[in-house]
Order: sequence, then structure tokens, then C-alpha cells
Amino acid sequence: MADTVTALILAAGKGTRMHSDRPKVLQTLLGEPMLDYVYRALEPVFGERMLTVVGFGANQVEAAFPDYMENFVLQKEQLGTGHALQVAWERVRQTGADYCLVINGDTPLVTTEAVEHLASRAGNVDVAFMTISPQSAGSFGRVVRDSTGRINAIVEAKDYDHAKHGPVTGEVNAGVYLLRMDAIESLLDGLRAENKSGEYYITDLVGMAVNNGLIVEGVACGADVNLMGINSPRELMDAEKTMRYRIIEQLIDKGVMIHNPETVIVGPHVTVEPGAELFGHVEIYGESTVRTGVVLNSYTWITDSSFASGCVVRQFCHVEKAEVGPDCIVGPYARLRPGAVLRTGAKVGNFVEMKKAELGEGAKASHLTYLGDAVVGADSNIGAGTITCNYDGKNKFTTTIGEGAFIGSNTALVAPVTVGRDALIAAGSTITKNVPDAQTAIGRAKQINLKRCMKKS
Repeated sequence: MADTVTALILAAGKGTRMHSDRPKVLQTLLGEPMLDYVYRALEPVFGERMLTVVGFGANQVEAAFPDYMENFVLQKEQLGTGHALQVAWERVRQTGADYCLVINGDTPLVTTEAVEHLASRAGNVDVAFMTISPQSAGSFGRVVRDSTGRINAIVEAKDYDHAKHGPVTGEVNAGVYLLRMDAIESLLDGLRAENKSGEYYITDLVGMAVNNGLIVEGVACGADVNLMGINSPRELMDAEKTMRYRIIEQLIDKGVMIHNPETVIVGPHVTVEPGAELFGHVEIYGESTVRTGVVLNSYTWITDSSFASGCVVRQFCHVEKAEVGPDCIVGPYARLRPGAVLRTGAKVGNFVEMKKAELGEGAKASHLTYLGDAVVGADSNIGAGTITCNYDGKNKFTTTIGEGAFIGSNTALVAPVTVGRDALIAAGSTITKNVPDAQTAIGRAKQINLKRCMKKS
């Protein structure tokens, strides 16, 4: 683009119809706020040339997007989109841009290509905006054209008068605008809240620009639902479904094997490499990474975790902020909590829970075990029913298990404690002291057999 363009995202609204105390732009699709999707669509075009108007729940939006805070503009009173533009105008001016592209923060399905298409009109128009022709016009502003097809105005649905504006054509305003700064500046003060909502509308700038002889263009985008904003839980649900399909189709096209794809959910920040295999009813969220050759089986929930090539996650697992190394096996019915790390070839079996614990290369915890705040050496074996007692009611302590150690079933390791290399812990022991390398430890009371007292009938 020869002319520079700054993006202005309107994210100040509450979204009353969402029936939530959260700002509308923080409502989530596939685990991510809808505003995040708008940023992701705009960044390839505008980079850091993005400003965001915040208002209702501004502190919540700031907490969700700390990296963007420096470019936030506060709209203390939410008096409409036109008022938001007035509030942000000076900041937009300071960017030195020739044009301002304005978009609502509740359009998570918008694509980079659509935004780039509108921004490419810079240098050719004074005002341009995107129009769509959906099956139902709903509450979208109606586009009014004259008999030659030229734009006359945008009229909000509440204020549309058939006698004055003519029959409804079905073409509506998508809410994405391109405004030439020098041309629009003189019109901003002329905005009036003389409508049924009592708000200042950006849409009024279109009619004002026409009346002032400016070049106004409506960029028709057909029935593109990707440009439609979200105003209700049902619309949010429909948008999430669309986004899920979009992501799954992209993964399949690039070589990911997906079984029963209608039940697979993958978030927008997840990386899945070609050659990975996903089975239905898997959910993957956050900044997760799934490498080539990984197999993720059914009914597994994952967030912010990484899986190296060759590892297999069996059915019914829960994995959160964990690192699974090459050729590892997880599950079924395993839970990896934040800080869980499995090194190459390690195995975590059914009903094993790990938290802030590392399982070394080739080490195994096959069933019914809790490893918390622990470091387990390579090729060690953790017997069923073993627990690391890491919490004394006030503080957490670490358990260290050396390479090649064998921990017998139903062992309690009371941290802080170290079990040495190639040590053996007898089943049923409670270990409270360090165990040297290559030694056997037994920490249980001596068995006593007593005569059984039998009641006579």
C-alpha cells in the first residue's frame, strides 16, 4: 500500500445480549477470546500499527492482552461507534497514517485477505466500507444506494424508514471501514446522536461524506458470514463451529490424519505437523505443539503442552502444560499437570498423575501412582500405588530418585528425600530417610501373626 493505514479496533462494548459480566470481546471461541482472532487477522497487514478502543471491563481486556496495552485508548463512556472514533482520533493522528481502517472487535471470523482487500483501496477513495448480503439482515445497518447503484448512506435498522429510504435490498453494512484521515476529520464533530438508540454512529459518516462530495465506495462481499459480528450466545456458538471446521480442514489439507473429524477440536494457536494422527473426541487448546508421528487417541483433553515425534497418548487422558518427549507412552487414564516432563521413551500408565515432576529416559510409572515435585532418573521403575508425599501442610519438597532405581508397590516417599542410583525400595515401605546407591530399603513394621478369635455360633 502506497498510503499508510492504521487499524482501529472497537472493543469497548459490554454486549448486553451475551448476559455476561465479561466484555463481549473476551467471550471465547475454541478457548481464545474473540479479540485475539481479530488481532491475528490484522497483524499480517498492519503489524504494530493497531490501536484498540476499550471501555467496559477495560481492566479485564488489559489483563488478557498485556502485550497490546500501550496501544489501548479508553472510552470512558460508551456512547456509540462514532464516539469511539472521536475519542481515538488524536491517537490515530499521532501514527502519521493517511488512512484509518476501523473494525469491530467482535468479528473473530474476519480473514487477513478480507482486511487486506479493503486496505488496498487506500489512495482511491475517501471512505470505503464492506457490505454483505446475508440470508437475514437482522440488526445490521442497511445500505442505501441510488438508482445508479452509487452509495447514498448507511441507515441503522432501528431508524430505517421505507418511505424515506426505499425498499430494503438485503445489502447491509459489515462494520469495517476505511477512512481517509484528512477527508473525514472535518466531519467528525458533525456526528449527532439523533436516533432511536441515542448514540453516535460511524455509519452516519457515510451519508455525510456523500453530501460533501467525497468519494465513497461500498465494497460488496456477497454473503460472507466471516464479516458478521457476534451479538448473542447463539451467534457465538455458530462462529465457533465455523472456526473449528476451518482449522480442521486446514490441518487435513496439509497432511494431518484426522479420524472422525467432526468431533476433533483444535485451537487457533495449536501447531499440528503433517504426519500426526488425531482420533475423534480429542480437544487441543492453547500453545500446544504436536509433532510428526504423534498419535493422540480419543477422549483426551490437552492444553499448552508439547508432544515430540513418536509419542502415543492413549484414550481418556488429561494433559495440561506438560512436555512429552519422543517415543513416550501416556495413558490410558493418565493426568499430566503443569510441569510434568517425560523424557525419551518414558511411560506413564493408567491412573498415574504427575505434577511438576520429571520422568527420565525409559523410566516407567505404569499405574496408580502420584509423582509430585519429583525427579525420577532414567530406567527407573515406579511400582503401583507409589506416592511422593511432597506437601507438609505449609511447604512443598522434592523427591529425587536415581537412575535404575526400583520402587516397590504401595511405597510412600516422604519428601525431601533421595533414593540413590540402582536402589531398591521394598513394597509397602514408608521412606523418610535418604537411601544410598545400590542399597535396599525397607520401611515397614515387622509382621506379627496373632491367633484369630472366632465367635461361636
